Amino acid sequence: MSEAIRILIVEDHAVVRQGLVALLNTVPEFSVVAQAADGELGLTLFREHQPDVTLMDLRLPKQNGVETIGKIRAEFPEARIIVLTTFDGDEDIYRALQAGAKGYLLKGMDGDVLMEAIRAVHAGKSRVPATVAERLAGRLSGPVLTERETDVLKQIVLGRSNKEIGMALFISEATVKTHINNLLGKLGVSDRTQAATTALQRGIVHLD
Repeated sequence: MSEAIRILIVEDHAVVRQGLVALLNTVPEFSVVAQAADGELGLTLFREHQPDVTLMDLRLPKQNGVETIGKIRAEFPEARIIVLTTFDGDEDIYRALQAGAKGYLLKGMDGDVLMEAIRAVHAGKSRVPATVAERLAGRLSGPVLTERETDVLKQIVLGRSNKEIGMALFISEATVKTHINNLLGKLGVSDRTQAATTALQRGIVHLD
């Protein structure tokens, strides 16, 4: 009999984490070797256990999932990580896969889908459901916001005026207006309210 697939779970919600442990422990070929409630501990436990597959949430205390994935992959390039999250915004998906995740699953999926993904990723494959892949394709084909446009968008989401944005970012109001016009066009929206809504829906900005 082959060795069990050793799994690390990084998830801040105790009920979800315990549910995952209970589910995976029903499968003889899986072994949950460690669990963490925040990103920093997740990195520490990865170094300690070097699991075969890691299940990682995106919104985590102390260090978010994308940062944690990036740090793990920098030290362990062969690390096999599956994002398991409620966030389905195209920017969330893009950032996670860019950081090195091999799979991206939404928490509403069936247990069988999760188990199949763990086996596939352990075998060196990727697992991104069709709906997630569709969103990612939209992100890759659309116009990309510059870093400064993203900074301005974050300020818009916080409800700040052009003057306040200019003061916060040390740029003139005229420059703020230019950035806003550009980002409205790229997002395909007509006003600031729509821009803020779109930014949150797509995961470009998060209200942590």
